[in-house]
Amino acid sequence: MSDKPKIGISIGDVNGIGLEIIIKTLADSKIYDYCTPVVYGHTKVASFHRRSTHVHELNFAVINSADQAQGHKPHMINCWEEDVKIEPGSVTADGGKYAYLSLQRATDDLLSGLIDGLVTAPINKDNIQNDDFAFPGHTEYLQHRDSKPESLMFLVSDTLRVGVVTGHIPISAVSQSITAEKIVGKLKLMNDSLKTDFWVRKPKIAVLGLNPHASDNGLIGSEEKDVIIPAIEEARNSGILAFGPYPADGFFANGTYMQFDAVLAMYHDQGLIPFKQIAFETGVNYTAGLSFVRTSPDHGTAYDIAGKNLASEVSFREALFSAIHIIKHRRETAELNANPLQFSKLSRDRD
Repeated sequence: MSDKPKIGISIGDVNGIGLEIIIKTLADSKIYDYCTPVVYGHTKVASFHRRSTHVHELNFAVINSADQAQGHKPHMINCWEEDVKIEPGSVTADGGKYAYLSLQRATDDLLSGLIDGLVTAPINKDNIQNDDFAFPGHTEYLQHRDSKPESLMFLVSDTLRVGVVTGHIPISAVSQSITAEKIVGKLKLMNDSLKTDFWVRKPKIAVLGLNPHASDNGLIGSEEKDVIIPAIEEARNSGILAFGPYPADGFFANGTYMQFDAVLAMYHDQGLIPFKQIAFETGVNYTAGLSFVRTSPDHGTAYDIAGKNLASEVSFREALFSAIHIIKHRRETAELNANPLQFSKLSRDRD
């Protein structure tokens, strides 16, 4: 295994900003000091977006298999043969079709060990649906492909890390979907990820309430008393430093989140709205709990600016480097666990 990880990149919707932010990121030659990128798409589609972004000097080395990728350059695997009609900003069936072909091939290589990690550009969760992709998003698809019973949508940045108990489900289904078992399971995934992927030795995790004011001692709902508090207690009994439940509004408004290594929110918008407000451009969506490393930018297809050379690549670049760092941490953790004396010495040095 090379010290420099091989990172696969799926292109997302060809009519969105995916290839624009990929091209802008890979135009920086310093990237190749840290990884060997392999983009799953097609050179003709990439050339279209390269012209619109005015990045003329970036040339992809076309390869047939990821194990051929080497050297200080970007690589492209052509995942289809036919020509594609590109309509920036439009929601089309082709946009979903080729997003899926890119993701499928990249995931196949990830599971086969031909690449060390995956960074996914944004998809449209509607037009990508097909007989083989009947999932609410990347997270659920990759969890299924990895044959894992559970995973954690984990939004991470230098200032804030937020995971969610329930992900892409209707708000009307949130309360009935929250169980003590699910909360404990997500806390275990978060705790393990903080230790292994981010090297936080003794993670402190805040747990948010579901109801306004965390129910005000049962005045506004019973989920905190009946479900969330027992789950926190169970997690603490298993050695996880979990605290709460905290009212979500004041928790972020008064900066309490800065006292913790991560926050577990009960549902998607409860966690992602403050995260994107606090760390939008530098935020990364990481899928914790899988056997492989997958990250993505924390934004969508941005059809409104697609093809206009207005998209910022900052979040995508952060996602790329987050994948590199997590892969490195996992490798080093495996090495240290294989040599407990070295691990013990490292722990003493950090203390």
